[in-house]
Amino acid sequence: MADFTDEDDALLGELGVEVETRKQGGRTPREERIIAGFEDIQRFVDQHGHPPQHGEERDIFERLYAVRLDRLRELDECRTLLAPIDRQGLLEHVSAPTGFAEQLDDDQLLSQLGVEAAGPDDITELRHIRSSAEKRAAEEIANRQKCEDFDTFKPLFEQVQKDLSLGFRQTRRFERKSEIAPGRFYILGGQKAYVAAMDEPFSNEHGNIDARLRVIFDNGTESNLLMRSLQKALQQDSAGRRIIEPSAGPLFADDNEEGDEASGIVYVLRSKSDHPTVAAHRNVLHKIGVTGGDVKQRIANAKLDPTFLMADVEIVATYELYNVNRTKLENLIHRVFGAAQLDIEIPDRFGNPVVPREWFLAPRFVIDEAVDRIRDGTITSYTYDPAKAALVRVDGSKLPRGAQA
Repeated sequence: MADFTDEDDALLGELGVEVETRKQGGRTPREERIIAGFEDIQRFVDQHGHPPQHGEERDIFERLYAVRLDRLRELDECRTLLAPIDRQGLLEHVSAPTGFAEQLDDDQLLSQLGVEAAGPDDITELRHIRSSAEKRAAEEIANRQKCEDFDTFKPLFEQVQKDLSLGFRQTRRFERKSEIAPGRFYILGGQKAYVAAMDEPFSNEHGNIDARLRVIFDNGTESNLLMRSLQKALQQDSAGRRIIEPSAGPLFADDNEEGDEASGIVYVLRSKSDHPTVAAHRNVLHKIGVTGGDVKQRIANAKLDPTFLMADVEIVATYELYNVNRTKLENLIHRVFGAAQLDIEIPDRFGNPVVPREWFLAPRFVIDEAVDRIRDGTITSYTYDPAKAALVRVDGSKLPRGAQA
């Protein structure tokens, strides 16, 4: 029986399946706030491609982040705490500050900018400061009323939840480049939000395109808020998500969602070897692997490689994947089919014995089902039973193909 670990849950998280994260312990509240403040700066660098800089022409938050970063660099305790997570080298990079930044502390800087600090002389509290535009956005989000025709929308929410449970839809972090569009679902403040309608777009006071929306929430309320307000709220919500459409959502879809990074290809191969054991089980003997390159190039010299049984192979199936750890996924697949691993020893071209580890006596339809189980996040509840030629739950029961775990 397969022995699944926390690594499997971590992988499912990478596959888009929500998993519960554990809060790190052993840190004081002040240290947690320092880390959170530094992560704000890191996100700024990720979005803009450069460290925050001083200057009156800069955005208010960039100037605040620049002051905060200067403070963090100066304090030994902060440098020691943050060094392990300083992936961008921000603590080592010191830019020449302007006289404006040198002369003013946080509170004085905020006073010059026309806002009030959230706390007394604590650099970690700057992340709580909100501009008037942000306050208006928060008020719009909070201003909800009862949706009188919620019965019309309730089936839509139920279907979306079912799609998420089955893996037909997935969620993605709502980023700056993410769009708001009518007919789409989002997650804000732990609630699903459906954009039921969008009025004619217009140019707001800052010259940006905006539009009035009708947004329905799954608790039976609605709000007529501005598109920019919803975008800002989703960006600032650490759990803000967009629910992607079924056509764009599967892990092994033909096309990746914009912003996703290709991670590799799961491939299924059949051997053309004339070895007696291979020939006797050719129709159910498959090599299951994951590669980051071209599959055809990977198998080009198969007959010289004991991994491929020193014989040519044919490609049975491939599944393109995105945003997952190839090694962990491959280990998970092999763990599921571990009981059906081919026990064979093949001499390499120098006569040295080699035991291939990626060949399994499993029919193609079971491999397809395993891929489906990875998509919907239920694979860790299953293992392959060679005697039944089927995936079975780890408690010993067998569900028919297509049934929900």
